[in-house]
Amino acid sequence: MSSRRNRFVSRRINIQNAAAREFQFGFNMFPDIPRPFNVTYQCYSVAMLPGNERQDVERGGKIIMPPSALEQLTRLNINYPMLFKLTNKNSGRETHCGVLEFVADEGKVYLPLWMMHNMNLEEGELVQMESVSLPVGTFSKFQPLSPEFLDITNPKAVLENCLRSFACLTKGDVIAVQYNQKIYELCVLETKPGNAISIIECDMNVEFAAPVGYKEPEIVRKPEEEMAVDPAELMPEPTGFIAFKGAGNRLDGKKRKDSTSTDVSPHKPIYVRGIPDYDYEIGSLRFIRAIAKPKNNDNNESDEFKPFTGEGFSLKDSA
Repeated sequence: MSSRRNRFVSRRINIQNAAAREFQFGFNMFPDIPRPFNVTYQCYSVAMLPGNERQDVERGGKIIMPPSALEQLTRLNINYPMLFKLTNKNSGRETHCGVLEFVADEGKVYLPLWMMHNMNLEEGELVQMESVSLPVGTFSKFQPLSPEFLDITNPKAVLENCLRSFACLTKGDVIAVQYNQKIYELCVLETKPGNAISIIECDMNVEFAAPVGYKEPEIVRKPEEEMAVDPAELMPEPTGFIAFKGAGNRLDGKKRKDSTSTDVSPHKPIYVRGIPDYDYEIGSLRFIRAIAKPKNNDNNESDEFKPFTGEGFSLKDSA
């Protein structure tokens, strides 16, 4: 009886252990560790892709991969979003990208033309692809390669709309921005928090550096044109009382030591508002000329001031 009881207890424990293992694996208590994806493909530009022209690929930073890559990525249980590091072993150039579709021919990948230029790749050359996980970007700085980029009214809005087709940015890459049937090239000068960042669903600050070949416009200041005619001469004569208009004289008749032979009146003309000519006739033209003052030197009399030369009068009537 004791042996049968021991067999029943051991069988019950084994069933409980099996149920526990089934519960653990069924609810993924121990998830699989992601394994890296590392494959070499032949790369071609998007223009070589059979079918219709794919302008959406040329405008962004994503590539087209074969269907077998999707099956392999699913088995490897990689992290999402799918980001890849592209390496050209011949030149040592590297960049990062996302994937748009899995419709390429087996053994081939199709890249945007600007990405192939950054990688120094020719049609049909080999490129190594490796799955990576990049930090979310917080800051990026761009430098346009042409001053024509400043002709855009709102360059930040144009760049933000273009970056929606990108999955990541790499420091040192030259991306292509298409706007109004023109292609502008921008160099990625700086990215934070790393040299390669993910820009999917992120809040990123963007700055621009001065374009290559840009020069600050020089402000040419024209020299002030000197007027040939003093405006004081064209103003009418002042009317009414003018303070301190006269000149000073000594009681002894002598001239001041600091005075010169040609005394200039210290009075400056006062600019007054002109009075319109109410007698003006339409069609007539009048020329205003300066009228020379007549000289009172007919009798060769001196205009020199002589004090106490006038006649005297008495207040009392003389008898």
